[in-house]
Amino acid sequence: MDYIEKVLEKLKELARKLIEALLGPEAEPEPELIPIPVNERSRRR
Repeated sequence: MDYIEKVLEKLKELARKLIEALLGPEAEPEPELIPIPVNERSRRR
């Protein structure tokens, strides 16, 4: 039974790589922007 699970896992991985090659990489969520504090007083000079 363990052998069948390993084969299925390899097939899933192969199918994912094939789909990625045909359709492009999977869409990844955009990273969240990190707010950068700005010293307003120094910008006005």
